[in-house]
Amino acid sequence: MRTAITSEQPSPAYRGKIALWWLIASEIMIFGGAVSSYILTRTASTGWPAEAAHLSIALATVNTFFLLTSSMTMAMAFAAYEKMDQRGVRTFLLFTILLGLAFLGIKAYEYTSHIGAGLAPWSGSFWAFYYMLTGLHALHVIAGLIVNVTLLLAARKGLGVGYRIEIAGLYWHFVDIVWIFLFPLLYLSY
Repeated sequence: MRTAITSEQPSPAYRGKIALWWLIASEIMIFGGAVSSYILTRTASTGWPAEAAHLSIALATVNTFFLLTSSMTMAMAFAAYEKMDQRGVRTFLLFTILLGLAFLGIKAYEYTSHIGAGLAPWSGSFWAFYYMLTGLHALHVIAGLIVNVTLLLAARKGLGVGYRIEIAGLYWHFVDIVWIFLFPLLYLSY
């Protein structure tokens, strides 16, 4: 008796998760290299505590709260999707977006304040790393916001967002985890 070999295609949700995990793995390499360069340069340099003292721990703490809360609201959006609560999906995606925008608003305020005080990326190694690391992170927040806004608009039109919320949530949580590393390395390093 012969056994038929079937070639089932993985579901779009499975393929999406695999693709996202590959993306996250590549992003870990990028951030890992940048953070490692920062740590090695910092240990070989002097004067960095004086430069880091110009950063606002209070603003960074508020931003950390915003990002951690946005991870919670993203998880709540996925939980609402699992319960087929379309209103909850829209509400929690909106909260996630607003918290992400608040994070970027505070980061923009920090940048303009520092640059206004003459602390630009070319002001020294610390500032070059600060703007590179936080700027790269901010670009990832913007990418996550674009995805979440797209999901929110689709959910408002009644289109199925399905497994895409879970995939977007994985990315959003990754961005939050990166911040958890950047916060102490930059703001608490003196």
